[in-house]
Amino acid sequence: MNIPRKVVTAGMAMVAAGALAACTTSPPPPPGAGGGMRSGVEGSWIDAQGTGLSTFTGGAFQTVATDTGQKLSDGSYRMTGPSSVEITGTSLIRQSPISFNCLMVSTSQLNCTSATGQNFVLTRRA
Repeated sequence: MNIPRKVVTAGMAMVAAGALAACTTSPPPPPGAGGGMRSGVEGSWIDAQGTGLSTFTGGAFQTVATDTGQKLSDGSYRMTGPSSVEITGTSLIRQSPISFNCLMVSTSQLNCTSATGQNFVLTRRA
């Protein structure tokens, strides 16, 4: 009677270990890995007029003119919530500070408002 009890107990321990192993997860892949859509604002975004291309990478951003490639602005960004981002930097054309708050309304659209109240939309560039 003692041997069957040990077999049942060992079997239950193996089932419990298997269930626990099934609950563990691997860390998510880094942004851009695996060919999928990037998370957050990382990547390239274009304005509604198609005149400026903004690139967000590792906390820094840069905007260039789409026709000439001239750098228009640069600075930094930080996520202030799961779908909100604060952008600060310098307009290189005007030599003045810039500041924007943006809300990611989808994986491909940022709705932004400047510190002066101007609204604009950025669309993720594939």
